[in-house]
Amino acid sequence: MHGAGLLQPAGARCRLNFPAMKNDFNPKHLDIMVFAEAAGSLSGTTPLSALPRLQDGLHPDPADSTVPTATWQASGEVRIRRGAPPQALLRLQAQAVAPLECQRCLGSVLTPLAFDRQFQFAATEEAAAELDAQEEDDVLVLSRNFDLLSLIEDELLLALPPVPRHETCPQPLTMSAEADGFAAENEAAAEKPHPFAKLAAMKKSGGTGG
Repeated sequence: MHGAGLLQPAGARCRLNFPAMKNDFNPKHLDIMVFAEAAGSLSGTTPLSALPRLQDGLHPDPADSTVPTATWQASGEVRIRRGAPPQALLRLQAQAVAPLECQRCLGSVLTPLAFDRQFQFAATEEAAAELDAQEEDDVLVLSRNFDLLSLIEDELLLALPPVPRHETCPQPLTMSAEADGFAAENEAAAEKPHPFAKLAAMKKSGGTGG
């Protein structure tokens, strides 16, 4: 009888397999290929205190009760090329306003940070290094346990200005004879790059995967 194989006993439940919801992903443990194949998207707001390397460089201002945060968005897709396996792509954006230490007056200076980047993924470190030499985008190693928040922290660190300072400091600098030595040290500090600026030379390390 036609269609007999489709009949089910009374009361039986029909199970349907739906694709994963686009927001059903954990940014701390992200399967990059699954995220890309699902054209996944994630967004969130993360306190800068949850990004410990960035938190270490912030100015502790007891007068400021606000909690600085980073707002971020991530989306995935798969690139298909003839003669090559499917490749996972990740677009990542973030914005934050970070209280940094002004290198002139040593007070807090609110500094906008932002980036908009695309990353490609390769199966191995060797393949990533080879692809990295050919592509403008950063190439990272594919992971089933990728820490997206760590990558966001890396990119925000790279967005830090080398020498944060006010355009005009809110308090005039004391230039008394007693303060001359301090002022000279302060000017020297103004020429010293931010401690995280060296990360710019390591931005293609790909060390955020698990």
